[in-house]
Amino acid sequence: MTEAQTKKSRVRLIILAYPLGLILISAVVNFFLFDVHPPIVALPSSETTFVLAIASILLVLNHTWLMTSTELTRLQYGLHATPEEWESSGSNKKSIVPEGWEELERRHNAHRNATENTTHFVLLAVTMAVISPNLIAMQIWTLAFAVSRIGHSYSYIKGRDGLRGLFMSISLTATYGLASYVVISLVLSW
Repeated sequence: MTEAQTKKSRVRLIILAYPLGLILISAVVNFFLFDVHPPIVALPSSETTFVLAIASILLVLNHTWLMTSTELTRLQYGLHATPEEWESSGSNKKSIVPEGWEELERRHNAHRNATENTTHFVLLAVTMAVISPNLIAMQIWTLAFAVSRIGHSYSYIKGRDGLRGLFMSISLTATYGLASYVVISLVLSW
């Protein structure tokens, strides 16, 4: 096996182990640190609603920041969103410097990544909120997700890969924390 193949095999193993490791960490934290109990379906408590509201506001701010950054990048490089805008501007796509396209793609990717991750988070956070969760678990997983998504967006836009990876790991651990809490709670009800 060549050195390149060995490296590729090692990276493949890391890619496969990464989510499993984060799932295990979140499940262990839930099982040993938070008092997970069988679900009691009810309207969320005021405290749970408050933490969901704070996370929602942070996620909307993150979306607004990504949206604004994308539009400022379009303005800076003379990029347009639709064929009609290109036509009315009198410019064409071929006149745009490659850096402009790269920066626009970076922002599109950051925005897409935020949207993809937030979808799962919302479903899990709402599910957890209605099963009368341990409040500390709800607060930690929910706020960790929202704050780390802002950190992820910042590091993505600034091109800081190591920091982006750290924030991605935190947000994934928080998502898996919500999921494993719900699963443990359901298993305890059997």
